[in-house]
Amino acid sequence: MKTFVAICFLALAAMAAARPQTYTDRYDTINLDEILQNKRLLVPYIKCILDQGRCTAEGKELKSHIREALENFCAKCTETQRTGTRRVIGHLINNEPEYWAQLTAKYDPQHKYVVKYEDELRIAKAQN
Repeated sequence: MKTFVAICFLALAAMAAARPQTYTDRYDTINLDEILQNKRLLVPYIKCILDQGRCTAEGKELKSHIREALENFCAKCTETQRTGTRRVIGHLINNEPEYWAQLTAKYDPQHKYVVKYEDELRIAKAQN
């Protein structure tokens, strides 16, 4: 019986180790303010995510997780990523509505997930 419990424990540990609990934090130090305040830097990221342009390593990483992160409300994001995601989405909603509409059409055409972000982040801007 003890052997069975030990094997089950090891199997669960192996499954947990095989599936990352959070996305990589390799790009958590990117200066989002610099990107959001400079269209020359921002637009290539947006074009990458929309499959309309080339992608940097950071853009590829973001693009590979964007749909899942949107659908599970960033459950696997680090705290830095969660905060950054809110800042970027808020910026797009409030300052780049055309790009926000294109991103929404691509990643959430039925508006099942973005409504939460839109309502929350528009309210946050209205209070500032």
